[in-house]
Amino acid sequence: MVVDPGEKKSHQYIDDIEDLNFGDLERPQPRESVVPKVIRRNGIVAREKFSGDSFVPGHQKIWVKTWGCSHNSSDSEYMAGMLTAAGYPLVNDKFEAQLWLLNSCTVKSPSEEHLKNTINKALEEGRKVVVAGCVSQADPKAEFLSGLSVIGVHQTDRVVEVVEETLKGNSVRLLGTKSTKMARGNLGSYPIEEIVERCRQSFREGVKEIWMTSEDTGAYGRDIGVTLPDLLRQVIKEIPEGCRLRLGMTNPPYIMDHLEEIAEILLHPRVYSFLHVPVQSGSDPVLKEMRREYTRVQFCQLVDYLRKHVPGITIATDIICGFPTETEQDFDETMSLCAKYGFPTLYINQFYPRPGTPAARMKRIPTDIVKNRTRRLTQLFDTVLPYENRVGREYDVLVTEIAADKKHFVGHNKFYEQILVPARDEYMGANLRVKVVETGKHFMKADVIIMIRPAERIPTVSVQMIIPVVIVCTLVALITVKVLIQR
Repeated sequence: MVVDPGEKKSHQYIDDIEDLNFGDLERPQPRESVVPKVIRRNGIVAREKFSGDSFVPGHQKIWVKTWGCSHNSSDSEYMAGMLTAAGYPLVNDKFEAQLWLLNSCTVKSPSEEHLKNTINKALEEGRKVVVAGCVSQADPKAEFLSGLSVIGVHQTDRVVEVVEETLKGNSVRLLGTKSTKMARGNLGSYPIEEIVERCRQSFREGVKEIWMTSEDTGAYGRDIGVTLPDLLRQVIKEIPEGCRLRLGMTNPPYIMDHLEEIAEILLHPRVYSFLHVPVQSGSDPVLKEMRREYTRVQFCQLVDYLRKHVPGITIATDIICGFPTETEQDFDETMSLCAKYGFPTLYINQFYPRPGTPAARMKRIPTDIVKNRTRRLTQLFDTVLPYENRVGREYDVLVTEIAADKKHFVGHNKFYEQILVPARDEYMGANLRVKVVETGKHFMKADVIIMIRPAERIPTVSVQMIIPVVIVCTLVALITVKVLIQR
């Protein structure tokens, strides 16, 4: 944090903490405005480098930064849509913005460190800051959040209020008081008809790609007497020609209950043959200590079944290196699992003791050992070349993103493999037939043979939605939306 010790400045602090205690079938609804309680306190003083106009709501530029999972991305899309509807322009250059909206993640320590660094930078530059997401929910009293506005994960529908108060110089805290082990609490499924209607609405608005996402997509429906396949079969009926559906992350236990049905769905031409299934470790003793409800053998059965019945499927997974009880033999079993399957997408994380979890009380493995294991697994992953020998192959792709180099657009084929094409406006949102001309570790680059289906003109998007998903008002995000299936 940046503190100017030579200057003492008091500011307003609004404390509006709500007790969110939803029933089994109850959903978060938009809250009514409240009369805030204002108290005076000393706080962090930003260096006022930025001189903005006098405050008129709805004119200040806002930069949105997101860390973490698809659920966080969906929350950011929702909040950005609410802000856009209120007139606030969103910008890609953070230094153009008067306020930075930072949507945080507690799962990975680096993400939290990046959040802290970004907050420091914002204060140095004299920007206003609003922190949303899991960090603000799980640890709202953290020192680095002192004096900042924060929004809990169940209060995103009130982002406009928080932003406006923050721009006025106040600090606002909207949090739920329900005590939970996890920042987001227990998962609760939205009814099938609501999700299906949201998908219909999105497709009518010009969206070309839908992500079904949650903290654990496979657990959908367990609380309301339906299953994920029940939902997906209904959604598939609504997918227009040229559009695609992608499934979000699912843990092994729940997906294993419906493997045959999931495989059938992943074969559908309008569904990506892609699944993200985190294994975390290849060792049964470690999985047991992690309290995972599956074994190495069960995970292997899952991968083997999907690869057999969904030819070409892309399976992504996660590994945690250096869990406190992980021995060298345990790590060797993880290495052998990754070597056996050669996952084209592998998320490698070092263990981080998240406060409040059982593992946080365990004795940690020395840092040098953890780093060594991470390096060895990374070196193994670097030998996996999924796109080798692909030059000359042709694929049908749906273009939905701008590449990091800004010179290419990103399309995905049926297997959700990344293929770069020239950045021409008419390609965004279009279905293309392409031919691969170059490959790398993480991508293929292709020339366009023909435009199979051009992108339709994308209309203005309403933010009056049934479930908490909105479309960020930029070209790319108008192509894809992430639909939360659980709260």
